[in-house]
Amino acid sequence: MMFEKELQCAMDAAFAAGEKIMEIYNKDFVVCYKDDTSPVTDADIASNTIIIKHLASMFPEDGMLSEEMDDDESRFDKRRFWVIDPLDGTKEFVKKNGEFAVNIALIIEGKVVLGVVYLPVKQIIYYAVSGGGAYKKSLPDHKATEIHVSKRVKPYHLLISRSHPSKRTQKFLSHNADVILSVTEMGSSIKGCLIAEGSYDVYYNFGLSMKWDTCAMECIVKEAGGFLKRLDDHDIDYMEHDKLNKGFYILNNWDNRVDLSKI
Repeated sequence: MMFEKELQCAMDAAFAAGEKIMEIYNKDFVVCYKDDTSPVTDADIASNTIIIKHLASMFPEDGMLSEEMDDDESRFDKRRFWVIDPLDGTKEFVKKNGEFAVNIALIIEGKVVLGVVYLPVKQIIYYAVSGGGAYKKSLPDHKATEIHVSKRVKPYHLLISRSHPSKRTQKFLSHNADVILSVTEMGSSIKGCLIAEGSYDVYYNFGLSMKWDTCAMECIVKEAGGFLKRLDDHDIDYMEHDKLNKGFYILNNWDNRVDLSKI
């Protein structure tokens, strides 16, 4: 498999970070708030430290972009850089509903070539390497299963964000009620993984997110046969200086794409 060394390092980093996250999750912890009012905890910081240490020790020449690090944009001078969300779904972590993940991805010459999403509560890891398919592995047996998106086309099973509701999402639900089999709220990059494994089919995000929210799961979704694009149908550009995503969608099948002109 291509990038075997990188994949193993990313998985080891995710497992180690997840262990620390759960140690903090299972006791009392302090919640602080950033300037944008988003929450941050000791688990975010500890996870970030562990992941950066793993990656930097193995690949010292690579650049880094992480939610919990100041961005000096030095990654743009590198051929390769890692994109990290050490605790994706901090709001879900604070609520203690288990819907959070560790996201690690690798960009080479502007392309997402590797993605790892680890769910510490369930001890399940999803991973993919460009051209190599997408996989799901459960601990402690470490048995890997290749995953694929479903073949469902209208009606479909829809995912919506648990912690980021929007008026546009409500319009979406109203306009497409006749082709929706079920609606499930879910937090973090778990949504992309659930579509990649075929449990659900469609997710539209009409709000703001960050590049580290989408990068790892994008690789997994695409390698499982699905689509992850901006709302204007273009690919997310991870070489932009702007780290914001202004909406995106995930589809199991292109025929489930929705006309957004009235939403």
